[in-house]
Amino acid sequence: QVQLVESGGGLVQPGGSLRLSCAAAGIRFSIYTTGWYRQPPGKQRELVATITSSRRTNYVDSVKGRFTISRDNAANTVYLQMNSLKPEDTAVYYCNVQQAINNYWGQGTQVIVSS
Repeated sequence: QVQLVESGGGLVQPGGSLRLSCAAAGIRFSIYTTGWYRQPPGKQRELVATITSSRRTNYVDSVKGRFTISRDNAANTVYLQMNSLKPEDTAVYYCNVQQAINNYWGQGTQVIVSS
């Protein structure tokens, strides 16, 4: 019954901003570590950012200072605020949460940064 639904992707100009959302059903984000991953065209999926139950955050070096991961417990939603976007940020972005037994993923939302 666990479902992660992502939204907020789209086409943006270099230097622009975008906010991705991941709403969960059947699982409480607030008690697990949640992450945003991305998969550029023709490349492997990579970890972008994580947030723990205590809101400790980590980021891949390439997005530090530009991206912010956050969580709204009442809405059971995790966000990824993306600023100063670059063409190399183009990818399908996925939401993830790791439970004790299962690893859940969203369907992905596409982000294209282009002039």
